[in-house]
Amino acid sequence: MDIVEISKVLANKTRVDILKWLKNPEENFPPHQDIDHFDDGVCVGFIQDKAGLSQSTISTYLNSMQNADLLIPTRHGKWTYYRRNEEVINAYVNTLKDKL
Repeated sequence: MDIVEISKVLANKTRVDILKWLKNPEENFPPHQDIDHFDDGVCVGFIQDKAGLSQSTISTYLNSMQNADLLIPTRHGKWTYYRRNEEVINAYVNTLKDKL
């Protein structure tokens, strides 16, 4: 876990919002039509719609979050679903509490 890289990613309000939304996807996103659960996360299109930003911007944000290990992607056909990486998020929070 790279505390500096994660901190850079979290320096953007929309990326923080995405993590908040993904914490409780059932409350923040409509149900998927092709999958009846959120176990694998949320489809990129739903995240884009909620954020109100372009597909390219959301893809860039999700990519940076994935590179920092904050998100776990899962492919279903041509669609990618994202969920939070709770292990890394918890390690980051604990490192902040312990080291700073």
